[in-house]
Amino acid sequence: MAKRGRLIGFFLIVLLIGSLIGLNTNKATSNILLGLDLQGGFEVLYEVKPANKGDKIDKTALLSTVQALNERANVLGVSEPNIQIEGNDRIRVQLAGVKDQNEARKILSTQAELTFRDYQDKEMLNGSDLKQGAAKLSFDENGNPSVGVTLKDASKFKKVTEEILANAPNNQLVIWLDYQEGDSFQKEIAKPNPKFISAPNVGQVFNQTDVSITGQFTVKEANDLANLLNAGALPVKLDELFSTSVGAQFGEQALNSTVLAGIIGIALIFLFMLVFYRVPGIIAVITLSAYLYLILQVFDWMNGVLTLPGIAAIILGVGMAVDANILTYERIKEELKLGRTVRSAFRAGNRRAFTTIFDANITTILAAGVLFFFGTSSVKGFATMLILSIIASFFTAVFLSRILLGLLVESRLLDKKYGYFGVKKKEILDIADTTDDTVAPTRFDKVDFLKHRKKFFALSGIIMIAGIASLLIFKLNLGIDFSSGTRIDIMSNTTLTTEQVKADFKKLNIKDTNVVLSGDKTDAAVRMVGVMKQDEIAQLKSYFKEKYGSEPNVSTVSSTVGKELARNALIGVLIASVGMIIYVSIRFEFYMALAAIAALLHAAFIIIAFFSFTRLEVEVTFIAAVLTVIGYAINDTIVTFDRIRELMSKRRVRTVADLEAVVNRSLQQTFTRSVNTVLTVVFAVIAILIFGSESIQNFSIALLVGLIAGVYSSIFIAAQLWLIWKGKQLEKKQDVKVETKEEPQI
Repeated sequence: MAKRGRLIGFFLIVLLIGSLIGLNTNKATSNILLGLDLQGGFEVLYEVKPANKGDKIDKTALLSTVQALNERANVLGVSEPNIQIEGNDRIRVQLAGVKDQNEARKILSTQAELTFRDYQDKEMLNGSDLKQGAAKLSFDENGNPSVGVTLKDASKFKKVTEEILANAPNNQLVIWLDYQEGDSFQKEIAKPNPKFISAPNVGQVFNQTDVSITGQFTVKEANDLANLLNAGALPVKLDELFSTSVGAQFGEQALNSTVLAGIIGIALIFLFMLVFYRVPGIIAVITLSAYLYLILQVFDWMNGVLTLPGIAAIILGVGMAVDANILTYERIKEELKLGRTVRSAFRAGNRRAFTTIFDANITTILAAGVLFFFGTSSVKGFATMLILSIIASFFTAVFLSRILLGLLVESRLLDKKYGYFGVKKKEILDIADTTDDTVAPTRFDKVDFLKHRKKFFALSGIIMIAGIASLLIFKLNLGIDFSSGTRIDIMSNTTLTTEQVKADFKKLNIKDTNVVLSGDKTDAAVRMVGVMKQDEIAQLKSYFKEKYGSEPNVSTVSSTVGKELARNALIGVLIASVGMIIYVSIRFEFYMALAAIAALLHAAFIIIAFFSFTRLEVEVTFIAAVLTVIGYAINDTIVTFDRIRELMSKRRVRTVADLEAVVNRSLQQTFTRSVNTVLTVVFAVIAILIFGSESIQNFSIALLVGLIAGVYSSIFIAAQLWLIWKGKQLEKKQDVKVETKEEPQI
């Protein structure tokens, strides 16, 4: 009866999970906000500067500016703008889904301080004399567009018009927008496009609050001015340090391609688990489905904004989530091979795998935390999703998987059915022949992982020397994120040529461009030295949208931000490394920590050297890839070190030969899980690389190279280095014992 109850419990839990996923997934996904890289939009990082001499940029000024920017975002019709203060003098603005990005850029940064001045530029009225929100589009008696404003005090306007009539030549009242010290009506009037809005002649005294501002306006220009005035003047000046704009078509294409990549990558992982682990693989598919649902649901509750790197983090998270299943299932298989019953193997496997899973997840969270703290907005999105993925996978892959598989095991349905776990009968030892220190047979029992360690060290040395030489000769092909400049991504419905694109830029009077065609030559990436100005970007966007049917993406980075990103990247890697040394030292020992860090830095250097040699562009997501590899590469190392620690607790290690036997046996036993855990993530990365958006292609390449380098480093570098250092420590202890046994000399 109890057995049947456990089976019923299993199917009820699976039914409940399936119902939750089926009923709520569409709701959760529809509620999740998409970032500007998925639906198009605009992001800019401003440096806040005083509007007038003597003003200070303090917390109050920053908060007032954020409030003014929020009001301007509302004018643009952006329902949920993301406007945040960064540091002591910066504000980052993200407007996803904004339709007219040129208008958004102008409305955000224009100070919009309206002033009425006489011909000698003396201020008569300013924005504080206007009723807030009263500006509107209107038309004069000739039907020309104008802007109607409402003054607070009619008598004050009466005095102004009286003074103009009495003193001003031609009775002119000059209306300025963003007048700056040094500006002069006398100088501006001679220019073909003067800075002031208009200079109407006052024919009589006006004792009224309604005023019409006329000029050479189009309907759109008049409407934009009215919107600016209603949003209020900015209390500061804003200088762009970084900006990026993504066209709606680019966003839609990136979303569709990356979701397709996710479906293919996750399907490959599911298939692998089913083929390799049989019944436990079915449990893994169920728990991974629950993991995906949980991720989307929690992200919806958090009101998180999903970005392109965030989707990549979900896909990678599935590969990482399955690691816990692999570690547990491989451990269960080992126990079965030792002749244990299915029930005892299940209990022992879960108990012994838990510590390894816990340690591996903590180190990855540490790297993701550093990534979040030092990363830019898109990288923060990746780090947030990565942290969320690790936590969710820990609960689903460890606890839910244990519950579901436990119900099947305890029902006795799987008793003596070792094939359901991927274990062949010929691999199972006789329980009577096993002892406490007996280890399960593996496919790699005849492989000596230590025999050729000098060759692997030599290979790593050659790679390091070649990498250093490449960095000295070629350096890194730094993108604008680190070197400053402008990047333009063009999408066309027809085939492009390099000459054609360069000719387009020549028409726009933009020189020194580097054009690279991609895909089926309907996309082009253009780099240029120097940061384009707002009016230049607006002209460029309009030109390419009219000619090729879609608005290009434009990103600009100042040299200040580029240097900061490079510095933060280095600091992030150092902090992550120190944090891992401390954690691994506490959980294991100092020599293991040093070996682990040496191995993961070796893997990180291989990525850097590969990008230097291949001349692939290094973008800000490259740092996310390196830190992800650092966090993930140490997982395999921890798995190996955990097995070394376990085997050393079972046998007395007295000589270096004993130590070598322990290390070699540990590598033999953990090799399958080391390969399998990386292989599942590789499935996800390759799917993103082949089917995902081109904008994260270099990110995917860095991950792929790093994962392969990481598993190589953990197996052939970390364990081998620890063996050398530990062996020397053991030899010193033996020498001390020999000396103490010698008879004292007289």
